[in-house]
Amino acid sequence: MRNKFIDTMRWKFIYVFFLSIVLAAATQLLMYQVMLILIYIEPFRDPLRWVVNTIGSTPVMVFIGAFLFLCFFFLFSRKIIGYLEEITLGLQEIAKGNLNYEIVARSSDELGVVVDNINQMTRKLRNSIEEERIAERTKNELITGVSHDLRTPLTSILGYLELIESDRYKDETELRYYTNIAYEKTKNLKKLIDYLFEYTSLHENASVLKANTININGFLKQLAEEFIPALTKAGMSYRFGSDNEMVYIQADANQLVRAYENLISNAIRYGREGKFVDIQIKTSNGEAIVEIINYGEAIPEMDLPYIFDRFYRAEKSRSSQTGGTGLGLAIAKSIIEIHGGQISVQSNKSRTLFETRFPLISANA
Repeated sequence: MRNKFIDTMRWKFIYVFFLSIVLAAATQLLMYQVMLILIYIEPFRDPLRWVVNTIGSTPVMVFIGAFLFLCFFFLFSRKIIGYLEEITLGLQEIAKGNLNYEIVARSSDELGVVVDNINQMTRKLRNSIEEERIAERTKNELITGVSHDLRTPLTSILGYLELIESDRYKDETELRYYTNIAYEKTKNLKKLIDYLFEYTSLHENASVLKANTININGFLKQLAEEFIPALTKAGMSYRFGSDNEMVYIQADANQLVRAYENLISNAIRYGREGKFVDIQIKTSNGEAIVEIINYGEAIPEMDLPYIFDRFYRAEKSRSSQTGGTGLGLAIAKSIIEIHGGQISVQSNKSRTLFETRFPLISANA
């Protein structure tokens, strides 16, 4: 604390001030002693006596002392003034738009604090601009993805409607066939729009979660039961396992349902070959771990890093039997993360595992 109090600009200038006075006085005293000797030496005697008799010794000493003080003061404060000039040049560089420029902090006094604050401000401004650029790029990617995914079913719908409009069908059976295709494409289009609305609304309403204490075991058992018709239709069944019947987390149940609905639907869509969807619940290091496992075709390794990106779909999911919107996993990831959780995926030839983690809480929290 003492060093922090002493190591300030005020004390540095006081130190420079008194040091300049002491050195000026010492130098003046030394010069006075030399003059006492020189006044008796012939070449200097008359000029020195004229100065003393005409101007006076006191004004001369005051003038010399003031001059020496200023010289020493400028000499010793040169480092401080130079640092101020360096800070000024740094600010001018930053003002030109070079936000990668950082001023070197050379002291721990007020100037050092100012420099640290300037560098911190520059970093925050740089990060804000980068985030804005990412947001702009993300928005453009979102628009591009939406345009592509909306154009495909719309083109198909318009094509079949044009056939109907121009009476280019053989009989009522073919007419119903075309109408049914257009209807199914329209349902897919509505599904995509609903998913898109859901995804965008998640980020806008992330701060209004209605979190409650949830037993994840009972929650997922109930949700799995709701999927029995879909599992039966796919020729599959689910298996449930947990190492603890009482696993509690803090979450918005309505939001969490949407996340796990997407994960289980994904497991059914791509895991038909394996006949089972496994739901495993574990606890470890203060976390509740939920694993959704299917035994279908593996996700290609090159696709794994992008599987949670908006509109990203592994090549196998583009078929007419399994093609999704490309938003389900992105929505699941967003919901998990706004709850303070994490989601990851592992996939190999034997199984594909989606793992979510949430902080554990006590039952009475």
